[in-house]
Amino acid sequence: MAEKRQHPAGDLISQLIAIEEEGDRLDEAELISMISLLIFAGHETTSNLIATGTLMLLDHPEQLKKLKANLNLVPAAVEELLRFNGPSTMAGPRFATEDIELAGQQIKKGDMVIPVLKSANRDELQFTDPEELNITRTIKRHLAFGQGIHMCLGAPLARVEGDIAFS
Repeated sequence: MAEKRQHPAGDLISQLIAIEEEGDRLDEAELISMISLLIFAGHETTSNLIATGTLMLLDHPEQLKKLKANLNLVPAAVEELLRFNGPSTMAGPRFATEDIELAGQQIKKGDMVIPVLKSANRDELQFTDPEELNITRTIKRHLAFGQGIHMCLGAPLARVEGDIAFS
């Protein structure tokens, strides 16, 4: 950050610093947090999707063969790779907004819960043969990018990057 303060350029970090220096948007701690988030969420997760997705296809040669034979399957394959073993397997802590019983477990309003996305994406009530990788699967929804107010803002870009990489 010190280097970018001294020699700003046209990059995103320089622009974030310029906003921070105006004093009305990002303070120093928020700037560091934003840069860390961008590095982790904007780069690390997509790199993991591509690397892990490649390994999954190599581990499932029949699926790789289908994909090579029909590149029109790439968007569906990306969604299936995200569902099957996406880059984020757990979400950060959430807090129950009401009392609820879930699978015999009492959860009280205000209790902290930690969603396991990988488990939700393998839910047999939502997916046929959820433990099988199937790049031809029609997926209406998975939780690899979260949901609602916790939906990943970079999801559209990650999908495009996945489509390009697997094409």
